[in-house]
Amino acid sequence: MFRTKTVEQSIRDTEEPDHALKKSLSALDLTVFGVGVIIGTGIFVLTGKVAKETAGPATALAFVAAGIVCALAALCYAEFASTVPVAGSAYTFAYASLGELVAWIIGWDLVLEFALGTAVVAVGWSGYVRSLMDNVNWTMPEALSGPDATDGFGFDILAFALVLILTVILVLGMKLSARVTTVVVAIKLAVVGIVIVAGLFFIKSANYSPFIPDAQPQESGSGLDAPLIQLMFGYEPTNFGIMGIFTAASVVFFAFIGFDVVATAAEETKVPQRDMPRGILASLLICTVLYVAVSLVVTGMQHYSELSVSAPLADAFKAVGHPFYAGVISFGAAVGLTTVCMILLLGQTRVFFAMSRDGLLPRFFSVTHPRFGTPYRPTILLGVIIAIVAGFTSINELATLVNIGTLFAFVVVALGVIVLRRTRPDLHRAFRTPWVPVLPIVSVAASVWLMLNLPAETWLRFAIWMAIGVAVYFLYGRRNSRMQKDNIS
Repeated sequence: MFRTKTVEQSIRDTEEPDHALKKSLSALDLTVFGVGVIIGTGIFVLTGKVAKETAGPATALAFVAAGIVCALAALCYAEFASTVPVAGSAYTFAYASLGELVAWIIGWDLVLEFALGTAVVAVGWSGYVRSLMDNVNWTMPEALSGPDATDGFGFDILAFALVLILTVILVLGMKLSARVTTVVVAIKLAVVGIVIVAGLFFIKSANYSPFIPDAQPQESGSGLDAPLIQLMFGYEPTNFGIMGIFTAASVVFFAFIGFDVVATAAEETKVPQRDMPRGILASLLICTVLYVAVSLVVTGMQHYSELSVSAPLADAFKAVGHPFYAGVISFGAAVGLTTVCMILLLGQTRVFFAMSRDGLLPRFFSVTHPRFGTPYRPTILLGVIIAIVAGFTSINELATLVNIGTLFAFVVVALGVIVLRRTRPDLHRAFRTPWVPVLPIVSVAASVWLMLNLPAETWLRFAIWMAIGVAVYFLYGRRNSRMQKDNIS
């Protein structure tokens, strides 16, 4: 259960005929992927909610704090991705350092995380598109607008179609995917830039006073709705004040989710030892700067107590008499979510492919396309399943499973860096995480802190999914593992 797969063996597996991915990505492509998946609805929605309810104008500092937590994890990911440039991200890293069972658990976790994330983002994209259609008096039939739009049968045809189209693009090749992503990210950044520049002309300095509002007790749920840290230790988070900034950071952190997906493309990168750290860290830095800028603009345009929770940027421009920008923001959100959806789907198929190549899932799915060099079998299978799920799914609390899954991956990767430094000090590391083991330990502590702020109900669902995964491992994965067969032979 705790046998590890050597880095050398992992790299040799990438050279097998019919099981090798095509190398076509550069540092710029990776940075674009990172920005493409990180900037989604978070920048358009979370800013207002957090400013109004938790941190006030100091929301900008909450984004900085969340960015630092992500940067700690990113430094650990960068070392692994440059040392073990193999598809699978945290799954592959765990296999090389913590053992097969831990690798299986994190792989099982990532499959759920990316699947739910893709479906939820596709449903959100569909909502923005329908909103834009309403602006020009085009209306979708209720039966084709998803379960939220009708009391009876509802199928979200737009979300279903989006996932299928993105599946086709991913099958046709990573370079095509990178080109599509580059175009869409350029549009998305242009919209964010317009919002920032235009908003600067409507900032009133009085709206920044007080920059850090006085602390207030936070109203929290009871039972399983309450944060786990409250049930375990009696700790009650506060709104506003200094501690309110850190409470807000646990919320806005989820706007950063996605940079770890960049690591899943390590095997398809031309020079992973150089380009993976650049892509991971550059995308995170760009998004942090944009998040801070947007939060400063929106809290400067309108007093934090008056901000809208559902559409803060759009409504802030309406409040200053410029409704045109509301349409621009909705367009940017709709366009931006296409790349979020595609890159999450990309990440899931690469983890699934890596697990299949190791025998933990059927080897049938680890064959690459003879022409395009992509893992077309798992891409098609997962794309169709997620498209159907997106068609019948409404956005609900299941999305929080994406959050706890990501944080769990952060913890595993940080611990893996410490272990691999001790067990394989001889490995050539093109990028070295600084201050090991202190920095990885701080990364683990920060991630665990954010996990404890999630509802107990989320922990329960996560535990159930993990228990199912452990059962599947002992019933199938352990017996069919290539490591197991190699040991027997």
